[in-house]
Amino acid sequence: MSDGAIAAERVLWRAQAPVSAPAPPLRGDADADVAIVGGGYVGLWTAIRIKQRDPAADVVVIEREQCGAGASGRNGGQAHGWWRQLSILTELCGAEEALRLVRAADAALEEIGALDASGELSCDFARSGLHWTATTPAQVGAWEETVAHVERNGGEQVFQRLTQEELWARTGSRAHLAGVLERPAAAVHPGKLARGLRERALALGVRLHEGTAMVALERGGSGTSAADAPAGAGAIVVTPHGRLRARRVVLATNAWAIADARLRQRLYVVSSQVVATAPVPERLAALGLGPDLRIHDSQDRVLYYGTTRDLRFVLGRGGGSVALGSRLGAGFADSERWAADAASELRRLYPTLADVPLERHWAGPVDRTTSGLPLLGRLDARGDVLVGLGWSGTGIVQAAVGGDVLASLALGLDDEWSRSALVDAPVARRLPPEPLRWLGAQLVRGAVVRVGRAQLAAREPHRVVRALAGLVPRGPDRRR
Repeated sequence: MSDGAIAAERVLWRAQAPVSAPAPPLRGDADADVAIVGGGYVGLWTAIRIKQRDPAADVVVIEREQCGAGASGRNGGQAHGWWRQLSILTELCGAEEALRLVRAADAALEEIGALDASGELSCDFARSGLHWTATTPAQVGAWEETVAHVERNGGEQVFQRLTQEELWARTGSRAHLAGVLERPAAAVHPGKLARGLRERALALGVRLHEGTAMVALERGGSGTSAADAPAGAGAIVVTPHGRLRARRVVLATNAWAIADARLRQRLYVVSSQVVATAPVPERLAALGLGPDLRIHDSQDRVLYYGTTRDLRFVLGRGGGSVALGSRLGAGFADSERWAADAASELRRLYPTLADVPLERHWAGPVDRTTSGLPLLGRLDARGDVLVGLGWSGTGIVQAAVGGDVLASLALGLDDEWSRSALVDAPVARRLPPEPLRWLGAQLVRGAVVRVGRAQLAAREPHRVVRALAGLVPRGPDRRR
């Protein structure tokens, strides 16, 4: 099993949404207009958008395992847009373009809902909203800056402030001290969404090869170095048993992109662990809960949790293992240590579920950027290799918008997507080289853990610990 791989049956979503038959691996040489490396949400949306705009385009997707095997099949099923990123999008793109992108993400959410309702892409879509909460006094009000900015800039109806009684009734737990509801958000089944996008891409004529890893990328023809190859010469994706030539290549490999040293300067990878109970309808009913509840708290090692369509309780925790260089070892596939940590948080938030058996646990790597916004654009000045990476744990809906951008770039179109300020945007902060980066990450993560424990015990963390924890790159929804 490859680094970061995990058996499909261990992951609840993938076990519940198997594909009828895997696509054959690539064998021999092949040509395409566009080659897409990675069969998750980003790669599949990009393929779909290309075929929607140019049905004659020859698009090939290769995936090292099966579509949805990475983050797309392991996440918490919390689908929300870009309103929380409005502030940083405005800084980067300007107010008009920022609002266009945010509203495009809302439109993508509506598109997924409409496809689910029509039966074209069945993914258990439910307009549940997303509860953003505090589970310790130190977290209370973590959303205020974001909510205020959104309300001042066209999003007056995005967030609903909840009284404590409303919050308790909606979440079934008095561990929630305060919170807001993000209205344009939904619950989805991650595995069914990945399977549905796969089926939609195939129906549009996309060629798919699963069980096919990219082992090298050649530029401008066999044996031609990137430095010597002329612009527009195309690229060759080298696989274990074949070579795929394309005018443009899209890298949509999420965390596995850190194998490229150029991208490793702009991304960092942490693991996220998830636990899932057996179905417990009576227990959930006793808490006043039904299916499709979605919640997350406000700490740096974020907890994200809720109920499934078949009435299980699922809880995930971010900020586990930190990648050293390009190594995504077994800890990124699963960890008994981090599973026990997530289980203890489930018991803290929902003590009446403490004796409920945990039927499954799994983990996965999350590719993050220091800004919380994705890397969208060209790998380098030649423009024949494109990237859609760094979704920072919020890519379910945003992947569709990324697909719009990457499709326009891949087809060489001059439109609002290819001209977006998100394309080739500068990195907010470059990361130090290894091993300093990994050593620093260990110090910072350890401090974050200690701060979290102090907050749970209502203690003030030591100022040095607090200062170290303050170095963690925060997404715009947790600025303070």
